[in-house]
Amino acid sequence: MIELKSAEEIGRMAVAGRFVGELLAELGGVAAVGVNLMDIEHHARRRIKERGAESCYWDYAPSFGRGPFRNVLCLSVNDAVLHGLPHDYVLRDGDLVSIDMALGIDGWVADSALSVVVGTPDPEDLKLIEATEVALEAGITAAQADGRLGDISAAIGEVAHSYGYRVNNEFGGHGIGRTMHEAPHVANSGRPRRGMKLDPGLTIAIEPWLCRTTDKIRYDDDGWTIRSADGSRTAHSEHTIAVTASGPQVLTRRPARGTAPAGPGRKVAQS
Repeated sequence: MIELKSAEEIGRMAVAGRFVGELLAELGGVAAVGVNLMDIEHHARRRIKERGAESCYWDYAPSFGRGPFRNVLCLSVNDAVLHGLPHDYVLRDGDLVSIDMALGIDGWVADSALSVVVGTPDPEDLKLIEATEVALEAGITAAQADGRLGDISAAIGEVAHSYGYRVNNEFGGHGIGRTMHEAPHVANSGRPRRGMKLDPGLTIAIEPWLCRTTDKIRYDDDGWTIRSADGSRTAHSEHTIAVTASGPQVLTRRPARGTAPAGPGRKVAQS
């Protein structure tokens, strides 16, 4: 069942989204050569506790994982793209790390992800990350009231293919609101003018993820971490948005680059 949200409810989701965006930007800065993944995880735990937010990941036990998940972040490195378990690993020069996070504040949830390279970047990794970011923005732009769900999927897939990447549709975006995963599923490729109508009040997470040279995936023995089947690098970008009569509203937009992260009582300019 799809639950459309009122303007007031979207505003409450935006409160969670603002914090998710700020913290994700902060964590992107924490990730650096020599930093342990568990340091990033514990940094996030502290900030979530300070804000009085609740992690949607902690104790999450879906059918596809080996739960319960006992972390507040998914940290996926290099050929890992989704659901990476934080573990004792020190980031090395050139590592590509994807950070994914979903939080609830006062009963309303937001979900977002970004990918960064620490240290010296490989141009091909930057291209891959760029492809996910451009595809994400294309999907957001396509999320117009009275459009169709397939418009979003087609826009994402078109960008991915234009960069030379193939798309895997086993995992994609999803509805979101009072819980992290709601209907509908938002595929990362599809046909325009197909699928359900996009009504004002629909809130979804759009999340393109790509592997450099394959569209096949494999699972680690931990039951969670998803990797490219051929070991090639991967990237993942995500925002939570609301469909409104005046156009798509991004609820997890991150602070502008160079802006100080939000601490208690500190205002942050939004991009």
